[in-house]
Amino acid sequence: MEQLNLFEPTEIKIKRATKRRQKLLMTKKSLSTWKQRVYLHQQLIRQTPAPQQISLFAEIDNNSYNIEKIDPFSLPLNPSLFYEMPEQGDAVCFYFVIDNTIPLLLYIGETKQTPKKRWQEHDCQKYIMNYLELHRTYDLPVTLGVAFCWDAPPQKKARLQLESELIYKWRSPFNKECWQYWGQPFGKT
Repeated sequence: MEQLNLFEPTEIKIKRATKRRQKLLMTKKSLSTWKQRVYLHQQLIRQTPAPQQISLFAEIDNNSYNIEKIDPFSLPLNPSLFYEMPEQGDAVCFYFVIDNTIPLLLYIGETKQTPKKRWQEHDCQKYIMNYLELHRTYDLPVTLGVAFCWDAPPQKKARLQLESELIYKWRSPFNKECWQYWGQPFGKT
């Protein structure tokens, strides 16, 4: 048996290090199945409005925000490079990243900053780039866009609560709250 030299890398060590650095790719079939599962859930939600419970004793508040009134798929879609366009609307909003090819709602966010400023420092960009890269690898169609809902509560606590309700309703797969349902195939790698 030969003693290995401590100061020269061996072939075995190089192979192991190379294997660790390799990206695990989702197969084309797995990607299609994953997208179909997300699509079926979101379409079921879209077609079946949640029952509304009202209080017999509470005053009716016409200014209250209701997640049932927000349909991300019916909002005008901006190009995925919206942050290169001139500013529009108010700073306070919800935004929705949508793959309009199917359609799939991939991410839901809220901001008090302008969407352009918020996007400059966003983890979701990496997920989107990985998603696009995988589609290009398999030569699959993909049309990403961003929709804005400018009817968001100005108070941060109310806005975060409504954002959370939207995320759990639609189960947008790039939001960390929903990784338990869809996994994290496009996470940071």
